[in-house]
Amino acid sequence: MPNRTYAKEWLEFAMRNLKTARLLYEADHYEDIIGIELQQALEKALKSIMANENIKIPKDHDLVKIYFIVEQFINISDDEIVLLKKATNYYKEDRYPNPNYCLPSRDEIKEILNFTEELFDKVCDILDIDKNEVKR
Repeated sequence: MPNRTYAKEWLEFAMRNLKTARLLYEADHYEDIIGIELQQALEKALKSIMANENIKIPKDHDLVKIYFIVEQFINISDDEIVLLKKATNYYKEDRYPNPNYCLPSRDEIKEILNFTEELFDKVCDILDIDKNEVKR
């Protein structure tokens, strides 16, 4: 039996991250900070599907791995999987500058922001949850 209440909780947190990302983008804030919010919004939106289906939610931030756990419930294109890979890189345990750390461009952030908003809407549709129910 689907766990709609638990799924809704995950979507509420995803919406907070998404709204924060949108506000920061519109304020022309730092792309790396926006990226963290987008990664978290995507992660929580995908995990809301797991919550709905009573699938054990892993403590993992790799968006592609998470997607492949729920792909039977949501379908995205190969190009969108590439966007998940990019967004996964925004989440770093270690935020200190190093040779492997680079800031995403504003254009890339815009692309991921648009994708995140679309994926959020798609998840709401799949779970039959009105977006207005998770907006605060």
